[in-house]
Amino acid sequence: MLGTLPAELDTSASTVSWLLTSTLLVAAVTVPILGRLGDMFGKRLMLLVAIGALTVGSLITALTDNVALLIVGRAVQGASAAAIPLGISLLATLMPKERVGSSVALISAMLGVGGALGLPLAGFVAEHADFHALFWITTAAGAATFVGILAVVPESTVRTGGRVDLVGAGLLAVGLVCLMLPLAQSAEGGWGSLRVWGLIAAAAVVLLVFGWTQLRITDPLVDLTALRSRPIILTNLASVLFGFALFASFIGTASFIEAPGSSGYGFGSSLLVGGLALLPSGLAMLALSPVAARLIEVRGAPFTLALGAVIVAAGWLMRIVLSDALWQVIVGATVVGIGTGIGYAAIPSLINAYTPPSEIAAANGLNSLFRSLGSSLASAIGGSILAADTVILGHFAVPSLTAYRELFAVCALASVAAAVIVMLVPRRQPA
Repeated sequence: MLGTLPAELDTSASTVSWLLTSTLLVAAVTVPILGRLGDMFGKRLMLLVAIGALTVGSLITALTDNVALLIVGRAVQGASAAAIPLGISLLATLMPKERVGSSVALISAMLGVGGALGLPLAGFVAEHADFHALFWITTAAGAATFVGILAVVPESTVRTGGRVDLVGAGLLAVGLVCLMLPLAQSAEGGWGSLRVWGLIAAAAVVLLVFGWTQLRITDPLVDLTALRSRPIILTNLASVLFGFALFASFIGTASFIEAPGSSGYGFGSSLLVGGLALLPSGLAMLALSPVAARLIEVRGAPFTLALGAVIVAAGWLMRIVLSDALWQVIVGATVVGIGTGIGYAAIPSLINAYTPPSEIAAANGLNSLFRSLGSSLASAIGGSILAADTVILGHFAVPSLTAYRELFAVCALASVAAAVIVMLVPRRQPA
């Protein structure tokens, strides 16, 4: 849908790209901060803040054609990315012990379901209505969710209190912006740009300073001592790879299907069909969430996460070999979705098992940040791979089939690496 907005808004493609970049930057900064504030002052309270940001940001974008205000609205929406880790953390403290696993698995599956439903909805809006309709839908959904949480969901009694580490928050914000900005916009400057590598170097320095400060103050924004245990580190590394695999499925499926047949692989499908191709993937995540919860209970979260990674790798191998028919592409994408759903169900279980109760929201927020980092890497690396080998069709260039297969191979390798990493997590979890 972003491709049609420069003409509609009478602006450049680089300006329109900030509609996505602003959301990613704000999400990266606010997710760990709201997670920590949730541990300190109430997870339900911060969940309401996140849902409120979604509603207000959606309303701003629904009411304007001014590109600057649209970017502001999308930036406000970015804070809503904290809703999933906050929701998982809240459930972990509110639900009976025997229902925590299934509840967390269901919420985790919503990550895939949201994307799988959002793409066909965006395609339908792009073909039949003005883009503002999409934001009116999210405004209504956000408002209804806010009222429902306010009326039904109680607050967690597990709170740490304390003071807000403003210096740490500032350092984290600067470091993450310097890291995420070049990843989000690497296509413009290219990986050979001094600006890109300068920002990455600045991010490394600022985040090192941030880590140094967190180990030397009484109330750190991120308790690195509690979160640097081997299981947590390994789980976060696997999360980066899973985030890579899921986002690559989005960029490597809809555009693949929508490419014209003259490209050597595409089917010339509409935006709606391209989005609908991912719908079975999201529905499979939802349907298999109870299975994933049972696997975690019987075989343990490390085994379940490794199994999910292997299934994801198998799905990407299918995408490399089978691409002659539309149904083959859909089946491959669905297998990727099944594996991702199983893995995403296991990740919060690992985080919660090895994290002190007073740090659960911060730990889940940090893990969500690592998944987002994986998605940003998929966008940057995947975009570079697809742009490096193209086919000229008239006045346009589209990625070649070879480029797509290279991307799928990278995703398969990343998934195998995630399986190997997570099997290093101790099998015996703490009580």
